[in-house]
Amino acid sequence: MQLTVNGVDTFIATGGREFDSSQPTIVLLHGAGLDHTTWALHSRWFAHHGYGVLAPDLPGHGRSAGAPLPAIADMADWTAGLLDAAGAAKARLVGHSMGSLIALETAARHPAKVSALGLIATAATMTVGPDLLNAAEANDHGAVDMVSIWGLGYQAELGGSLAPGLWMHGGAQRVLEQGRPGVLFNDLSACNAYRNALAAAARITVPTTLVLGERDMMTPAKAGQALAAALPNSRTVVLRGAGHMMMAERPDELLAALTG
Repeated sequence: MQLTVNGVDTFIATGGREFDSSQPTIVLLHGAGLDHTTWALHSRWFAHHGYGVLAPDLPGHGRSAGAPLPAIADMADWTAGLLDAAGAAKARLVGHSMGSLIALETAARHPAKVSALGLIATAATMTVGPDLLNAAEANDHGAVDMVSIWGLGYQAELGGSLAPGLWMHGGAQRVLEQGRPGVLFNDLSACNAYRNALAAAARITVPTTLVLGERDMMTPAKAGQALAAALPNSRTVVLRGAGHMMMAERPDELLAALTG
């Protein structure tokens, strides 16, 4: 569906069912350079199991208009605006990578709007190396290569997609390649600059589930566990052998962790 959020024409996937604000709302926030398609499987599951689903393309991403927002705090305020535009008083926020920082900051800045958190492939700090930042700033395909290679665990690079015939590495590259120039650099820079995770975590009391990949090279499980230690009402699930892109690599295990 299309909504205007803070003046920006925004595309929101709803899992194949019309959004109903009378149901519990779940917001699925994608990672850097990605879009709503990262939630293709999980948005449908939640939509068909009693939730109103909002899986937006952030401004400047996918099918949404506008310029990408430059800071995690801006993305958090935009997420609160999304709930207002959809007529949802409160929501469970689930975010992957950059999306996990957005969810965390939204809960800290707008606590009345958040009922629970799911933080996937998250970390207390998301430092981005200079080689990746420089390649992304130059719109060099090397940035896509680095993200897709580092983002998938060892098993995923060998195949093993639950959907026969799909290539996880190629699929990750295609989504990143379709992004507009500058979007990946914007998002990586926002992650690199964000230093409020531990302070935000200390203010959050809603139930929080962290799902970490044992072999995640982008946000190592140890960094996620440091964030978990700062969250007073959290539980942590580590998916053995999983890398950063758990929605594609381990969709069933991820769903079990979020619903367990």
